[in-house]
Amino acid sequence: MSHYAVIGDPVQHSKSPIIHRLFAAQTGQDMSYEAITVEASSLSKFIREFFANGGAGLNVTLPHKEAVFALTENCSERATLARAVNTLFMDRSGQLSGDNTDGVGLIRDIQTNHHFAIEGKRILLLGAGGAVRGVVGPLLAEQPANICIANRTVSKAAQLKQEFAARGEIQAGSFTDFTHEEFDLIINGTSMGLHDQVPAIDGVMLAANSCCYDMMYKSSDTAFVAWAKQHGAQLAVDGLGMLVEQAAEAFAIWREVRPETAAVIKQLRN
Repeated sequence: MSHYAVIGDPVQHSKSPIIHRLFAAQTGQDMSYEAITVEASSLSKFIREFFANGGAGLNVTLPHKEAVFALTENCSERATLARAVNTLFMDRSGQLSGDNTDGVGLIRDIQTNHHFAIEGKRILLLGAGGAVRGVVGPLLAEQPANICIANRTVSKAAQLKQEFAARGEIQAGSFTDFTHEEFDLIINGTSMGLHDQVPAIDGVMLAANSCCYDMMYKSSDTAFVAWAKQHGAQLAVDGLGMLVEQAAEAFAIWREVRPETAAVIKQLRN
């Protein structure tokens, strides 16, 4: 039996073990998957020992995605572009390899599952950490009108603007710098939802027929989803679908078989 896990701090809330067990049952894979809390101080040691002891793959969640990128020996193009890793495995030459499936998971959930086209849309990205890093490149590849990145620490947003500038039009600022603009798609990539908080944005920033997307998820509405509904967003959804879609991409990397996601999303919602 092949052993997999998701690591983060905190990670007890993660639905990844349930998702991958459902994928394994659906595709007939002999594997186990668990959630393991790993503190930043022991991250490198844990990863080395996990694979040395026969572990087959790891998913990485907050707050370790950027730190894990620095530990990998070989990375995919999308992980290199994001400078953040959420999927780890040993390649055929025995090198610790990293990928980032967050972007493809987000795009598939927004466009395929929720039928919201990204091309030509004005996008506001809230946050500038590892979660956002993983989605900027894939979002730009869908050819939006522009992307604004807002963050409490403006220098981090400006750094992302600089790194991705060659791939599309990006603006950077604070949460309150864009209140004079309207957006078709606002994506919350901050961790403020862990504390039931919402970034300091204004409802006037929502364009007609707008979509608000929270990369976090919970059993009830997240604080950001509740805010979006209160301010009249046409579509307000959390990141459960993204979680399942990025997990499916990681599963395909590890097991070379792609599971179906719709039934898994529905089961988790219910």
